[in-house]
Amino acid sequence: MTVVVSARILLVSGSTRPGSTNTAALRTFEVVAPQDISTELYTGLADLPAFVPGDGPSPAAVAELRERLAAADAVLFCTPEYAGLLPGSLKNLLEWTVGTADLHEKPVAWINVAAEGRGDGAVASLRTVLGYVGAQIIEPACRRVTVLGAMVEPDGTVADTRVRATLGEVAAALETHLGQVLDTGST
Repeated sequence: MTVVVSARILLVSGSTRPGSTNTAALRTFEVVAPQDISTELYTGLADLPAFVPGDGPSPAAVAELRERLAAADAVLFCTPEYAGLLPGSLKNLLEWTVGTADLHEKPVAWINVAAEGRGDGAVASLRTVLGYVGAQIIEPACRRVTVLGAMVEPDGTVADTRVRATLGEVAAALETHLGQVLDTGST
């Protein structure tokens, strides 16, 4: 049986920490996503240099990021909250996209895996920055599902059925949106 890939989703964790629950949620998303969705976990966050505005050539890590963003039909973020906002490393990634409009009109969503009452500052600042860069926020795909460190399996995924069901709902919402967008774009 041949599976035709209809959508490509770039997964971006805002955490550089090994064993991150944010990264585990995205790895689990890869497992539960329908077969017609191709996923790629972006692993270059720690390699990005500090953003410096200018017209010079992009550093190699930035050029690679831009290639990944250009190839994606959508981007799914999952980020921790540090000091009440986005981690600096994720904000740095987003700053690299401003001048080149890499996320302009790109469908995006996020998963918040923080415990109830936490993580709202990161989501609010992510929403602000994504709005500033002109990304298209897919609201039905933006979800909260708590992932505790103890839930992360040795393979880096989460086996919890509630978490997997919620991530499946995120995948379905993205698939529905992208199906409409890709169908419209091909007619």
